[in-house]
Amino acid sequence: MGVVDATKETFDDLVGTGVVLVDVWAESCRPCVALSPHMARIASENSQLTVVKLDASKARRLCMSLQVRGLPTILLFQDGQEVARISDPSLAADQVDAWLAAALAKLPAKEA
Repeated sequence: MGVVDATKETFDDLVGTGVVLVDVWAESCRPCVALSPHMARIASENSQLTVVKLDASKARRLCMSLQVRGLPTILLFQDGQEVARISDPSLAADQVDAWLAAALAKLPAKEA
């Protein structure tokens, strides 16, 4: 599954079930744009993960309610609850990978 674009109207439904990685970005954010191909790769390599992009410029109130203070910000949700986040103006792909691996390792295992 590829990257899914979220809007303020679809966000809650998209993060409500399963493990969801949310890339909060804006076109004016150069590090955000630079990370975009990496987020697509994460989506293609992790079938248990849904990757969602949220354009901060089109969802300002939602970003405020999520307490997003800067870009890029990447959030990890499990069944509608935020379980981890990373935000750094100089965020690089290898930092995202290390953070994501650590965050996923901390999630409780699903019952089979």
